[in-house]
Amino acid sequence: MEYGSKKVAAVAVKMALSESREEENRLKQEFARQGIRAAAVDYGGEFVGSIQKIVERAVVAAKREGVIRETHAEEGAVAGATREALSQLLFKALGLNIGGKIGIARYHDHISVAVFFGIGLLHLDEVGIGLGHRAVS
Repeated sequence: MEYGSKKVAAVAVKMALSESREEENRLKQEFARQGIRAAAVDYGGEFVGSIQKIVERAVVAAKREGVIRETHAEEGAVAGATREALSQLLFKALGLNIGGKIGIARYHDHISVAVFFGIGLLHLDEVGIGLGHRAVS
């Protein structure tokens, strides 16, 4: 079966929504059977000061889990999709702390990154999700 950008994006969102390492591993195995490579990584901190770290963490996780190879184009695709996903949370998270998970998925030339974060100050949390997609050949 062939999958397009919509399916790959849905997988990235599911990975970002996973609640435990066990669930992450179960999902990765399930998606691997469909030919989709996936990864997830937790993150927390002050939003603006964390943007570079979040992008770096997404790229490292994607390489570590075999979602991408160590090439300029593939690393750049993950970095660009991550920045796109973060830009969708910019106004909601500006000046606040975030905590949550980054989900990454790839099927052939489609790469998607989803970020799912609690956003807030103390116990006054908001929630946000962002999604980015890139194509590589």
